[in-house]
Amino acid sequence: MTVSPTVSLPRPIAGTEPCPDRPNVTELRLSAFAGHRRARFVLGPLTLFTGPSGSGKSRVLQAYAALARLGGGAELQEAFPDPPACVPEGARPDAQRRRGFRIGCTADGPEGPVRLDVAVQAEPELRIVGERLTSGDLVLLETALRDPARRTVQAAWHTAGSSPVTRGPLPDDRLGTALLPLRVAGKTDGQRRVLAAAEQMVVALRSVFACDPSPRRMRAPVPPGAGRLLSGCGNLAEVLLRTRAECGRRHALLTAAVAAGCTGRVVDLLAEPLRDGTVRALVDRGNGVRTPLNLLGDGELRYLALALVLLTGPGVLEVDPVGEVPAALQTLTVLADGLDRGMDRRQARELLRLAVRMSTRGHVRLVGAVSDVSRAAEVDGVTVVDLSP
Repeated sequence: MTVSPTVSLPRPIAGTEPCPDRPNVTELRLSAFAGHRRARFVLGPLTLFTGPSGSGKSRVLQAYAALARLGGGAELQEAFPDPPACVPEGARPDAQRRRGFRIGCTADGPEGPVRLDVAVQAEPELRIVGERLTSGDLVLLETALRDPARRTVQAAWHTAGSSPVTRGPLPDDRLGTALLPLRVAGKTDGQRRVLAAAEQMVVALRSVFACDPSPRRMRAPVPPGAGRLLSGCGNLAEVLLRTRAECGRRHALLTAAVAAGCTGRVVDLLAEPLRDGTVRALVDRGNGVRTPLNLLGDGELRYLALALVLLTGPGVLEVDPVGEVPAALQTLTVLADGLDRGMDRRQARELLRLAVRMSTRGHVRLVGAVSDVSRAAEVDGVTVVDLSP
């Protein structure tokens, strides 16, 4: 276990570290967001946030999830449904009664570290008032609100052609970085560098699955669907029906993981159609004994759902990966608030061990919040960020 402080850390010297093949978010910045000010969090393959209630663990994951939605092209209101709650505590409005917040991240990949910083006005109306995309010391995109009466920002992106920059308006309710492929022609080396950096950031942000399993929803039979796991995991039964039929190897790994973390013998995980057309899930105990999922405890159900998430990929999860980029060049990042909620020590330990095994392969990263940091101390390969005052 590695403990990471919340204060700024020295940055590596440019060119001294190899660039990963798969873009991923390696740093999250909450310059002014809810209870966080000037906070910088370095993210490893498996990062857990801990601290007392009210220390801001959930807010960190909320900011990450919001950036992911913006990277996928979502409107600002979808990413921040309650904007005033994101404004730093005690922030006073200016003469125009405006208040807002600032967040950002760094995505590492083939283009090296690429930084994205966003300033959002939350009141009196929600809008992006400033955005900056940088690579090293080079500003690739910069936007600013020039005329509050218009629902646009003035943007300038790097060109390095006959003119150093190109200027034009962009909407103030979407992330400009995600829109660059529609606006930049890619005719000059500078424009191609802008497009490559924007793509790296978008790929890193879009490959995110926020997961918070709801045991109550998981207990009920569900109608058959597309077989893609939802964020609350309420359709777990129909997903098990699909994975058992389509991927026997991963299903066997899931069964072994459940056997390691749940009480009693586990021979298989089953999903059976019922007469009313719905599907229910069962645990096969062997010798003809089968336990319906509705009889399992909350901790067992959350453990089962999170293990399934870690062992599958974007094709089984309800995520929106970048279709133009091969899956082998994308890394799934799982966001899990309350990762250990309802679990006993053994379940939490086995789940973290599974997460470490999967993250070392490079295809899955995990950023979670836990209430009991001592459970992480039993597992190597975990970076812990303590938010205690």
